[in-house]
Amino acid sequence: MSIIKVIIPAFNEQDSIQHVINDIPDIVDEIIVVSNNSTDNTEKNAQQAGATVLVERQKGYGYACLKGMEYIANKAIKPDIIVFLDGDYSDYPEELLKIVAPILKGNIDFVIGARVKELREKGAMTFPQIFGNWLATSLMRLFFGSTFTDLGPFRAIKYDELLGLKMEDKTYGWTVEMQLKVLRQKLSYEEIPVNYRNRIGVSKVSGTVKGAIFAGIKILSWIFKYSFK
Repeated sequence: MSIIKVIIPAFNEQDSIQHVINDIPDIVDEIIVVSNNSTDNTEKNAQQAGATVLVERQKGYGYACLKGMEYIANKAIKPDIIVFLDGDYSDYPEELLKIVAPILKGNIDFVIGARVKELREKGAMTFPQIFGNWLATSLMRLFFGSTFTDLGPFRAIKYDELLGLKMEDKTYGWTVEMQLKVLRQKLSYEEIPVNYRNRIGVSKVSGTVKGAIFAGIKILSWIFKYSFK
């Protein structure tokens, strides 16, 4: 039986975090919510819903993910699969079953939940998100022969392969760094179409001009860094 752990980075997601936790299937062994310096009841609500709650004071998506990984690394029993999932309830946590299925079958190392247009609620992704995804995945296709179509945050990866990626990005570049390293290390990967709805609350990245600009710069810098290596 495979051991599956979920890492959920969360910054001020008090209204959504319990919904996310409650909808995660029972095959998951532990749900780890990393509060990224939240100032609301995110931590309290996550704990009440049964999650392990960690606190990362350094603000940044990557910081939160790395905190969750550090916690897992210090446990005696290591998982087989790590799933990353946002805390805003835009993804459907119950679809975790189809995200991990290709890995459980044994022939895939890494799976991304692709937010395809036909399964996406109107307004769930902003224009900067849609354009940024298109640009990033087009460049990955051009430079690396990739078949990625999305930088979706809902993703699963074998634990040993995740460690081998030696993830380092602390902020907006976490998702694209992972995909670029998967390509460079020639890991097997697959995209699974997933449903996507309007998030609860306001996005801290795509919901602000500053956030969208900085995310775009970080994503492109990772792509060009790896393209010319």
